[in-house]
Amino acid sequence: MNDDFRYATLTILAVMLSIFASGLARAHDHQRPELNSWYESLHSGKGPCCDGSDAKRVDDADWDSKNGHYRVRIDGEWVDVPQEAVVGGPNRAGRTMVWPYYQDGHPKARCFMPGSMS
Repeated sequence: MNDDFRYATLTILAVMLSIFASGLARAHDHQRPELNSWYESLHSGKGPCCDGSDAKRVDDADWDSKNGHYRVRIDGEWVDVPQEAVVGGPNRAGRTMVWPYYQDGHPKARCFMPGSMS
């Protein structure tokens, strides 16, 4: 019985940690439903940002800007953000976000919205 209890406890802990970790990585704030229509309206020159996938939050250390060009670290790889992927307008969420896609196994930015570096 102790082994069954230990297994159940570890399973529950693993599920809770994965939910918590995935919540940290997601940019769409489900605690602020008033932003849902704003998220759905976002688009770049590459098309709509929210296509059913969610943006990833980007920490300040994982993006930068130089000479008007952005780059962002996605899955540990630095990616140059093409100008057509930059989302214009005010960032109502306040934090930097990227909507990635993958080509030949490498991440690319479909949409990128800078926040304010602190």
